[in-house]
Amino acid sequence: MVPVAWVLLLNLPAFAVLGGDASSLRDDQVHMNASLRSTQMPAYTIHELRTPAGTIVREFAASGGRIFAVSWNGPAAPDLRQLLGPHFEDFQQAAAAQKTRGPRGVLFIQQNGVVVQMGGHMRSYAGRAYLPDQLPTGMRVDDLR
Repeated sequence: MVPVAWVLLLNLPAFAVLGGDASSLRDDQVHMNASLRSTQMPAYTIHELRTPAGTIVREFAASGGRIFAVSWNGPAAPDLRQLLGPHFEDFQQAAAAQKTRGPRGVLFIQQNGVVVQMGGHMRSYAGRAYLPDQLPTGMRVDDLR
């Protein structure tokens, strides 16, 4: 007999989260009610989700399908719990502990193998999160837009 908790966990939606597998991008598309466009680069694929409100979320997937970075910009901030997945709790704790933000309110967190940079103001949010040790060879952080 399968415990009820396991059945409930198996029925949770799977999203293409940072460090996760890109095979669930369609779930992200449905969750955000977004259009999806993919662009193949030499060492990775950029999956771009565009919401009806105009927010653009890009998920960067290595050739093996693992999401090594996400970026966003637009009038509304995306669901960071969805995008950061298992890294969200660490991010949330580090953000709460950080008393000051950098220039223009930019939040910069580097902890437990993940980097999150974000900032903005009403109707203009931007950010990125990435796993530095999983960036493809030759890729620059500035390419994550």
